[in-house]
Amino acid sequence: MNSMQTSEDLEITHKDVIDMMDLFTRVPPLLLKLVIKRNSNVVRSFQDRIEDYKTTLSQEELEKIRVITRMPVEELQKILINAYQETQQVQLKILADPNAQPFITKNLQELGEIIFT
Repeated sequence: MNSMQTSEDLEITHKDVIDMMDLFTRVPPLLLKLVIKRNSNVVRSFQDRIEDYKTTLSQEELEKIRVITRMPVEELQKILINAYQETQQVQLKILADPNAQPFITKNLQELGEIIFT
């Protein structure tokens, strides 16, 4: 990211969102529905891995994560449904469901705390 570019100027694509949701798209759909229903904090379960991974991220990748973790969940879900329509990945459709909002909110907040504190 060039030094003149700010988080507000950074364009987030559906690929960026899919990359960030990669953990959830690896989970079988039935299991994903269950963790969403329980509003589980799955990010906390992977805290050590996330902390190791963040040391490999570029400044631009970190900024994209920052933007996504601060994005309104409704906006994020619009991107997810568009990504689902393109990829037909069922997990993206599950995450785009309005019932998944509390789960997404909790896990994005946790991810932001792990990466940026």
